Amino acid sequence: EVQLVESGGGEVQPGGSLTLSCAASGFPFRASTMTWVRQAPGKGLEWVSNITPGGSTTYYADSVKGRFTISRSNVKNTLYLQMNSLKIDDTAVYYCARGNARGQGTQVTVSS
Repeated sequence: EVQLVESGGGEVQPGGSLTLSCAASGFPFRASTMTWVRQAPGKGLEWVSNITPGGSTTYYADSVKGRFTISRSNVKNTLYLQMNSLKIDDTAVYYCARGNARGQGTQVTVSS
């Protein structure tokens, strides 16, 4: 059974930073492309970033490029999202995903 457990969310001021983590189990993590998506209040799911199985290639939505960094530890079966220069528009529930499977999400609130 695929299990994805996100953590690290919280409330920060604009310009602040947060690092999200996603603990993965129940599938071959090191062989899986992993994804971060988010859902802002009242909006649909928005793709944020992908990382290939070995971690050598990453992709970002234009809205986060240059501010967010996706990474992974295939030893710890953990996916990360380093978020810098946070904006109010980054407020959302953030989910890690493998294919159609998602975790329960972690809330990120950017507010002054």
